[in-house]
Amino acid sequence: CSMDQVVIHRAGGFEELQVEHKIKLPDPAPGEVRIKIVACGVNYADVCVRMGLYESAKKYVGWPITPGFEFSGEIDAHGRGVDVDEWPLRKLVFGVSRFGAYSSHVCVPLHYILPLPRSMTLEQAAGFPAVFLTAYYAIVELANAKPGMWILVHSAAGGVGSALVQIGKKLGCRIVGVVGGPHKVATVKQLGAHHVIDKSSSSLWGEIASLHVNDGEGFDVIFDANGVSTMKESYNHLAPGGKLVVYGFHSMLPRTRGMPNWILLAWDWLWTPSFNPLNMTSANKSVMAFNLSFLFNKIDLFTHVMATLVSWLEEGSLQPLATTPFPFREVARAHQTIQSGMTIGKLVLML
Repeated sequence: CSMDQVVIHRAGGFEELQVEHKIKLPDPAPGEVRIKIVACGVNYADVCVRMGLYESAKKYVGWPITPGFEFSGEIDAHGRGVDVDEWPLRKLVFGVSRFGAYSSHVCVPLHYILPLPRSMTLEQAAGFPAVFLTAYYAIVELANAKPGMWILVHSAAGGVGSALVQIGKKLGCRIVGVVGGPHKVATVKQLGAHHVIDKSSSSLWGEIASLHVNDGEGFDVIFDANGVSTMKESYNHLAPGGKLVVYGFHSMLPRTRGMPNWILLAWDWLWTPSFNPLNMTSANKSVMAFNLSFLFNKIDLFTHVMATLVSWLEEGSLQPLATTPFPFREVARAHQTIQSGMTIGKLVLML
């Protein structure tokens, strides 16, 4: 009746990821189930939580905090009001939580879990919800992508990028993916990109110019989680009526250090572009941004999107992302790896 969980007591580097042993399991509240976790997904947002830079973590939890948005495992306790015939003990499930998933056990409302699909392993399922929910919200709910649209996906081999490429293919879009190393090119092509640019060996914007997208007008949608390094040029490469969708600022954070260089971060913040509504109107371009962790109260949206994603998965339109497993107690190494920018697909902690 004990549990292990990663606890961060203060903003800091990799050393702040402490695995703590608790002598008592949490009790599920009415309408909740307790999950004995087998695997939990590692996301770049967890790095931002550790650094003290994630706004919703400050708003909803504070310090100390256990990070983690997604998990897979088995039901091992019910709260009052849960249908135990539909959700029996030991039923395999996967789902989301607003923080807390870096743990051997977590209690979540019933509407945040789904039965494990036959087409996914527990390891794969733990890395599925956060990135595919983010990608779906970006490309369907915000961008309203349609067949034939040209879309550009930065960081196309990462978790959200890989999901965007797959959903874009499902929607009939023409996809250009951007990656940061030659070892990522084949993966993104296999996922459905029509053209892949390795910016480590070629000029990103020069190669895009040579593609003559939309007869030289530019992209209908660009998805950018880089921040200051690409955001201005992403906007400049939109076609009239185009949309820039922003969901992160990864290039403003360190690849090796546990904490940011605050001077460099301030410099990047000063150089982050501002978009004037009058100019945007004249250019007929839009900029949209979101943080998925602020959308947890939209239960109907979550239910609809996850049902759609699972149906696409089962019909073969989507495939689970490649996963790299780490032992639970090597959580610091997982954070170092995801910060490196060298990963493909998803990282998963295994319990």
